[in-house]
Amino acid sequence: MTNLAVEQPSPCATPAALRALIESRRAVRRFTSEQVPDAIIRDCLELAVLAPNSCNLQPWSFQVVRDPQLLSQLHHVCMSQNAAKAPLIIAVLARPDTWRQACQNVIDYWPEADVPERIRHFYRTTAPFQYNQGPFGLLGLCKRQLLRLAALRKPLMRAPNSLAQMRLWAVKSTALAAENLMLAFQSHGYATCPMEGFDEVRLRQTLDIPRQAIPIMLLAVGKQGDKAIYNPRLRFPLEQHVTWL
Repeated sequence: MTNLAVEQPSPCATPAALRALIESRRAVRRFTSEQVPDAIIRDCLELAVLAPNSCNLQPWSFQVVRDPQLLSQLHHVCMSQNAAKAPLIIAVLARPDTWRQACQNVIDYWPEADVPERIRHFYRTTAPFQYNQGPFGLLGLCKRQLLRLAALRKPLMRAPNSLAQMRLWAVKSTALAAENLMLAFQSHGYATCPMEGFDEVRLRQTLDIPRQAIPIMLLAVGKQGDKAIYNPRLRFPLEQHVTWL
């Protein structure tokens, strides 16, 4: 991941406030019928896309579903689980297919009057070569072979250099945005439930999802209802997951 950031903003939230927000978030399975205002949805989406992401190519998209008929269809797509009765569902999509337009967008939407030459060069030359896998991934195959030889002399970034690695690349950044989105709704007093239990074929038939987009979750959003949290929180001991070196 190449870091081209030039600003280092100071943190605003205290550790205690951040801990309280994160600890308050739970996967809520039952919601009231109260609607989520559009202004809050937009605010949360704006916070979602502030997530860190690879090369600032922002490989994500979101479909905001509020229409009652579509929500009813999604309830069926989600195998009639309770969480899918929420008044708002957001389809969170990873987009390994948007890198080319994103390279141009960085230049078009650069937040200063003059785009630095190093930025133009990177997004017109380096990044397109790095993310382009060619027809059927053949260019990626060639790049992998060249990298094996070049890496004998020095450390090199070896991915993404296949269509499968591009999918993983997009999913990683989109997952970061999804966590931002959930915490943003939590800060507004709205509960969420990230749903992976859905029929992807029927989801694509219900929503207009681009062919190469990857649905990584359907996020149910709303006010918490009765008996909404099924079990107490359980996390394995930290020592099982952390190695101190």
